[in-house]
Amino acid sequence: MTYTGWELHNFDAANLYRAYQFSLIKNDIKESILEVGPGNCIYIENYSKIAKKITLVEPTKKYFNILSKKHSDNKKIFIKKNLSRFKKNSFDTILYLDVIEHIKKDKEEIKKAYRLLKPNGTLIICVPAFQFLYSLYDKKIGHFRRYSKTDFKILLKKCKIRKYKMRYFDFIGFCLILLSNFFTKDNLNNFSFKIKFWNYLIPISILIDTLLMKYFFGKSLLVKIKKN
Repeated sequence: MTYTGWELHNFDAANLYRAYQFSLIKNDIKESILEVGPGNCIYIENYSKIAKKITLVEPTKKYFNILSKKHSDNKKIFIKKNLSRFKKNSFDTILYLDVIEHIKKDKEEIKKAYRLLKPNGTLIICVPAFQFLYSLYDKKIGHFRRYSKTDFKILLKKCKIRKYKMRYFDFIGFCLILLSNFFTKDNLNNFSFKIKFWNYLIPISILIDTLLMKYFFGKSLLVKIKKN
């Protein structure tokens, strides 16, 4: 399936969720960063405040062209189509934000990214959580799978990666998907409204995540990998 990004404008407009997601990763972002599959790269202004060099690898032609045109005059930002020409130990931070689930050979992709990290660098991965939440939406958007902590531990063990931290987040999002899947098989109905409603509830999700659930459940799984 060819990824088209039809859903991106809805998620990019989910400002409360985006702010929450970035708050969980901002302290791990250092000087030279690479984001793979950034789409419109909603965090580019945030990156610019932190990083000295920003590399965006976007394989989808539509978004590669958008990014190339938008940032053509910025000498700090580099737009590439793939990872093939980067050298080992090139980046302080590498990000895959809701991207790995689109890649069939996830193990090979993670090993490739890990190789590009500098020593003490951080690989940040955010993926949709829990395979039992897999729905028509996941299928239509080109997700091969969703992940649990156990799934990722097995995956990282195969990659011979041992130093990492994991947490779930967005408990409200988890509950909304669960309810949606229970009541209808076609959870794409009123998709835009559902995203807006979910985004409105993010402050509640933050409170539940931090005070009650302690990040034990959530719509998404955040993985931070340190290179020895």
